[in-house]
Amino acid sequence: MDGTERTTPSVSQQRLAVELRRLRDLAGLSGREMAHRIGISQSKVSRIESGLTLPTVPEVTAWWTAVNASAETAALLESLTEAAFTEVHRWSRILRDRPHLQGDIQEVESRSHRIMVFQNAIVPGLLQTAEYSRRVFAFFSPDGTGADLAAAVAGRLERQIALFDQNRRFDFLLTEASLRWRPGPARLLLAQLDRIASLSTLDNVTIGLLPHTMEAVTYVTHGFALFDLREDSRGGGEAIAMVETVHANLTVSDPESISRYRRRWRLLKEAALYDDDAHLLLDTLAAELREEE
Repeated sequence: MDGTERTTPSVSQQRLAVELRRLRDLAGLSGREMAHRIGISQSKVSRIESGLTLPTVPEVTAWWTAVNASAETAALLESLTEAAFTEVHRWSRILRDRPHLQGDIQEVESRSHRIMVFQNAIVPGLLQTAEYSRRVFAFFSPDGTGADLAAAVAGRLERQIALFDQNRRFDFLLTEASLRWRPGPARLLLAQLDRIASLSTLDNVTIGLLPHTMEAVTYVTHGFALFDLREDSRGGGEAIAMVETVHANLTVSDPESISRYRRRWRLLKEAALYDDDAHLLLDTLAAELREEE
């Protein structure tokens, strides 16, 4: 992976870029000399210093070694690099002037050739019915207006069109708890289960279910989504993970953390039910709901 390209650098990445440029200037090294010492191209040095490319941890380590940085400076660079690879977007800030973020998420999805979503508490947005989505958004933003809710639901439904693009791959892992979570009456959840069963028939969509009765293979305290981005003109496809917490949305891109998420994904995938077994679980849950009506 030839670095992480960012159209809009985070504050941490901007600080890192400024500090790296400052250290190179203080050391009296040209961009060409720095590139030679690190083993990267001169153009990449320029992109790193302008904040367009996030350098890898080994590249930052090589950078501070090349300028004979002090231990204190090296620790600062390490901290800035770690922060740059994990972006924290607080809901209170990013939703200050707009009702939803569906366009932002859709932009990431549009650049991805494969999307993997694990949910242990709720049906993922790409699989939600309109009414299920409306009630979820109402919980998330109880002070929102009717127009705000309508705009958020419309944005989520527009994202779902991507499921029918056969050139892209979507994989979902859902726990039984997420299937049972009920934001409304039984009929609402019945419609939602039916939609999951319907979408699972698409050739480019795989839905695995994790029943309560399965023996635990690992533990995950929160849902997450993995995005394998399309390769760019430099041939460097990037992978990122997104994690929604109560206070913020986290975007993670450092290779070590991505590997951790992939390992959890593989363990859960191997334990999940698919095809006829998954449909049997959906049918069982639906039968329970119909008994309540």
